Amino acid sequence: MAESSQNIMEKAEARFMEKQKKAAERNQATAEYVSEAKARTIKTARLRALRLAKEEADRAAEALNPVAPKKKRVSRAVKKADVASTEVKS
Repeated sequence: MAESSQNIMEKAEARFMEKQKKAAERNQATAEYVSEAKARTIKTARLRALRLAKEEADRAAEALNPVAPKKKRVSRAVKKADVASTEVKS
């Protein structure tokens, strides 16, 4: 009977140690997940700040140097009419 009691205690201790090991692994994985999420949040905030600063600098530069308006494109019908009118004059 003493041997079976000893055997039961060893099995119980082995199960307890296994549960402790799994709990430690779970805690470590959770800590890694939380730290990665925090790092991602910090990086996102930094990149957002850089993007907003660049956009503001671009807006300021555009305000100082206005872009010249683009020339309007001449349609083919107008070009053909101009070519025809110059040919008639010649």
